[in-house]
Amino acid sequence: MSTIQKTLKDNTALRWGILILIAFVQAANYYFYDAISPLKRDLEEHFNFTNTDFGLFVSAYSIPNIFLLMCIWGGIILDKLGIRRTGFLFVFLMTGGAMITAYGASNYYSEGGFGFGFMNTFLPTYSPELKMMLLGRFFFGLGAETSIVVVSKVIVKWFKGKELAMAFGFKIGIARAGSWAAFYFSPVIAANSSSWNVAIWFAAMLLVIAMLAFLVYTMFDKRLDKQIDKIKLLGDDEVFHMSDLMKLVTNRSFIFVTLLCMTFYSAVFPFQSFSPDFFLNKFGFTQEMSGKIASLLSIGTTFFTPLVGLFVDKKGRSATLMIFGSILIVFVHLSFALTMISPIFLMIVLGIAFSLVPAAMWPSVAKIVDERRIGSAYGTMFAVQNLGLWIFPLLIGIILDKTNPGVTPEDVSNGTATYDYTLAILMLAMLGVLGVIFALLLKRADKTSGYGLELPSNAK
Repeated sequence: MSTIQKTLKDNTALRWGILILIAFVQAANYYFYDAISPLKRDLEEHFNFTNTDFGLFVSAYSIPNIFLLMCIWGGIILDKLGIRRTGFLFVFLMTGGAMITAYGASNYYSEGGFGFGFMNTFLPTYSPELKMMLLGRFFFGLGAETSIVVVSKVIVKWFKGKELAMAFGFKIGIARAGSWAAFYFSPVIAANSSSWNVAIWFAAMLLVIAMLAFLVYTMFDKRLDKQIDKIKLLGDDEVFHMSDLMKLVTNRSFIFVTLLCMTFYSAVFPFQSFSPDFFLNKFGFTQEMSGKIASLLSIGTTFFTPLVGLFVDKKGRSATLMIFGSILIVFVHLSFALTMISPIFLMIVLGIAFSLVPAAMWPSVAKIVDERRIGSAYGTMFAVQNLGLWIFPLLIGIILDKTNPGVTPEDVSNGTATYDYTLAILMLAMLGVLGVIFALLLKRADKTSGYGLELPSNAK
């Protein structure tokens, strides 16, 4: 009998160390994505942002991933060129976009710094600060989404056949800790610094550190690839082909899980971006307290997601968990829109829902899709997801401005008026209903496809 050859990923301590390293990259990504949300009032005060302006800024993240199809192209590039080159390229773009965004919010720029004059020559209804921040958000989104695809493929590469669901849960938990830190600390940093925009620069510098962390990972990735090549040379049947993309988009289970991904995340992320302002307006909290309550969502996911992943590894029931999590989303948004139930309680429940679905969904994709197509699969899912992340923040901003006629940012800043969020939140509740439908369809399709979504992760 031949001896089974070991690789770096068979070393448990190293495997989990790699997970922590690569999860930090995604955590820094999430920190920057969310760091500006608790500062909406500062944007209104300093740059006269309207709700539509803020919604446009949030949604600009998704523009390159929808109209340029960068998530799909990024996934294909990942499957073609590999983790190291693709990962560095998109982490670099993400970091560069963050620096441009921070520059657009800086005092130096707003006082006539480089580019201010040019940005003032077109689209006069938008401030130069908004336009520069939109440019930065565009490049940040261009790199950030594909970097998450890269991180997901790294997890599959190191954990497939082992503790895959728990690894995804742990990675998501660390990433959500980045979101928690952003909502909790960003307003604190802004309030206790010489200038409020120091909070944005701090978030951008975290991404610089994340880029260095990814460079450290590439050294381990190169060593692992050399070991794998010694064990098994890739044959032609294991190389990605463009025709593989057609197999993805005609797979019913993949279609349902992708639509669930879009509706579920669209019901959560846009709400999370507006939630500090929602709490400030509906419940009268301070900006700092609103950020802390918004951070409860990420605290819940940080602790619950690894536990859900462990459950999926041991017991399965992925499709059932996705159904239950989607139902919780509907309950939370209806409660936010129509009742005065404690937002602390509802954010904790939302955190549980946001643990159930991702921890069950992302490992399920590795069962539905062949590993050689995993980058393209995640890329396609992120592209469709970004369609929702582009449309719904913008819709929330438009709905707020249309349903609150006569209310200006100055009125809200002065405490003489508040925004009514009811219709905007009800829209998100309807997204949750669609998520329940797609989760039910996914579970039904699994009974005929035989992918085993209800089985433990390592079951054949």
